[in-house]
Amino acid sequence: MMTVAAWVIAGYLFGSIPSGYLAVRMLLGKDIRTLGSGNIGATNVTRFAGRKWGVAVALFDMAKGGLVVLAARLFGVQEPLVLALAGFAGVLGHNFPLWLNFKGGKGVATSFGVIFFWNPVPALIGGVAWYLVMKLSKYVSVGSMVSLATVPVWFVLFKGPPAYIWTSAAMAVLAVARHHTNILRLVKREEEPIGS
Repeated sequence: MMTVAAWVIAGYLFGSIPSGYLAVRMLLGKDIRTLGSGNIGATNVTRFAGRKWGVAVALFDMAKGGLVVLAARLFGVQEPLVLALAGFAGVLGHNFPLWLNFKGGKGVATSFGVIFFWNPVPALIGGVAWYLVMKLSKYVSVGSMVSLATVPVWFVLFKGPPAYIWTSAAMAVLAVARHHTNILRLVKREEEPIGS
């Protein structure tokens, strides 16, 4: 139990590093939460700091969740439930960061980073799904929600551990919940498409 608690705490704290907030504060001297959608994630960073910084933030957000899972493995942790909880804690840290009064991002990039270090195959297939759905729908939010929703299916098909199946499903549900404002804008046809 001490080992589980230690990795969950590590996952949450590392996941809480607000890379999008820090990047925009450093580059523009502004609070990303007051700009655009108010989200600290890569999509909103791209709008104001450019694609290069948006990609950098996305990669860091992926890494900060996944590297805790990798670190746990390097320290000898092999139990899928412990790795699942550590990874999910990283996503919660991104979404509800301690340093920003628990108001963070939507957790898509961090979720995919965690999933990649559980098993890269479902993560890569999910990434392809994200790209295709985003291109077809013209909405990043739709690609994000749909792609994460497919990941539990890939874990089932590839006979992944139940802990990964259920935790990736929880990540997908959380991502949909975090996109509630996007869903409302989609219904009202007010969501901004790619390139707008």
